[in-house]
Amino acid sequence: MMPGMNPRKMAQMMKRMGIQQVEIPATEVIIKTPEAELVITDPQVSKVNMMGQETLQIVGNIHERPLSTEPDISEDDVKTVMEQANVSEEKARAAIEESKGDLAAAIMSLQE
Repeated sequence: MMPGMNPRKMAQMMKRMGIQQVEIPATEVIIKTPEAELVITDPQVSKVNMMGQETLQIVGNIHERPLSTEPDISEDDVKTVMEQANVSEEKARAAIEESKGDLAAAIMSLQE
């Protein structure tokens, strides 16, 4: 809002201009870029609709963290590789890590 302006009058002016604003109860906002992730903690998020065009306004504490190059390996992925290649959990997990998360490549490497 604008400093020194009555919030109620500001809301009335926005309504007359066709601007609608809704607060979104977010706990964290993550913006992924090719190089890193921008993490916004304790955010105040507002969705603004102006003549059919929706935009988001985000205010909060911004932290940057590098992207992880390690694949996320779920237990289901490990079980799938274990069953398909008939190997132990350790071998299955190692093959998945080596193939950078590609299950088909992991299974093929264990069957060679």
